[in-house]
Amino acid sequence: MTDAYHGPANWLAADMADPREWAVRLTDKQIGVIDSALRSAHRAGATLEALDKEAFPLPGFDGLVTDVRERLENGRGVVVLRGLPAPHYAMDDLRLIYRGLGLYFGTAVAQSARGDLVGDVTNVGGGATSSTGRGNMSNDHLDFHTDSSDVVSLMVLRTAKRGGLSMTVSSVAIRNEIAATRPDCLEVLYQPFYWNWEGQQGAGELPYYQQPLYTEFKGRFASRYIKARILSAYTDFPELPALTELQIEAMSAVDRLAADPRFHLSTTFAPGDIQFLNNHIVYHSRTAFEDFPEPDRKRHLLRMWLSVPNSRALSPAMSAVYRDRSSGAVRGGFASPRW
Repeated sequence: MTDAYHGPANWLAADMADPREWAVRLTDKQIGVIDSALRSAHRAGATLEALDKEAFPLPGFDGLVTDVRERLENGRGVVVLRGLPAPHYAMDDLRLIYRGLGLYFGTAVAQSARGDLVGDVTNVGGGATSSTGRGNMSNDHLDFHTDSSDVVSLMVLRTAKRGGLSMTVSSVAIRNEIAATRPDCLEVLYQPFYWNWEGQQGAGELPYYQQPLYTEFKGRFASRYIKARILSAYTDFPELPALTELQIEAMSAVDRLAADPRFHLSTTFAPGDIQFLNNHIVYHSRTAFEDFPEPDRKRHLLRMWLSVPNSRALSPAMSAVYRDRSSGAVRGGFASPRW
C-alpha cells in the first residue's frame, strides 16, 4: 500500500509549468465547426434540454475528443480548451455551445435534486459554508475537493473583478507524499469515513453513508474527498462515533499538501475557457473573489458533471455514490439510477 504510483497523473506544479501539459487551443477551423453547429441547432429549434448530436453536428472533432479523454483518464487529469471567443456570442448561445460540446465528451449527469445538467456558478450571496449554501453560489474561498462525477467541466462566461483563481492538484501526488512521510495516515485514508448525504439519500436509507477517501481497484487509484460532507456527518448525527485523532490528522495532511504551492497548479481563467478535470485523480479549489457591482459583469461560469466512456472501474468501496462501478458506466450525480 505504501508503494508510490507513477505515471503522468503523479504531477507537481513544476511539471505543469508548460501550458502544453494541460491546455489545448481550439483552431480557427474547429471554432468554425462550432459556429456551424450552433446555426444548425437554431434551425432545428433545439432547446438546451432536448439538444442532441444530430442538432449539433461536430464533424472532424473525433480527434480532439479522443485526445481530451485520453489526457483526463491516462494523462495529467487536467485539460483546458482555450480560444473560443465567448464575447462574440449571446449568453443563451454559449449555453447551447457548452451543452453541445458536452454531448461529445461524455454523458451529463444531474448536479442537484433539480436534475440540472448545466449548472450556473455565480455568486448569489450564499456562503459556501452556510446550511443552505453551495460553493458554486458564493464568492468564498473553496477548499480542495472533488465533485460527485467522473469528470467535472467548467465553461467561463465572465471573470471576476479580482480573484477567483482556479487551482488544481494531483491527488495521486498527495497520496504518494503521505505514503512516504505518514504511512499511518495513509492507512486510515483507505478506511471508511462517515459522509453526510445532505438530503440526497434514497427512500428508506440512512442520512449518512461510509466511504474511504482513497481506493485502489484493478491497479488504478481513485480518491473522493469533500471535507465539508465528512465533518457535517459527525456534527449532525450524534449517534456516529467521533472522528479519531488520526482521521483528523490524515485529512489535515491532505489539505496541507493540496495548499502547498509546490503541489498545485494555479490558473487564471479567460472568457471562453472550458476546463475538464478527472475527479478520481485531481482535486480542485478556487480562491475568494470580488465581483463587479453591475449584475451583467459578475463572474459567471457554467458547469457540467460528465460520465465518460473511458472511465476507470471503481472499487466496491465507492458503491454509495457510484452504484455502477464498471469502466465507462454512466454514473455519479445526484439524480442517479440508485433511486
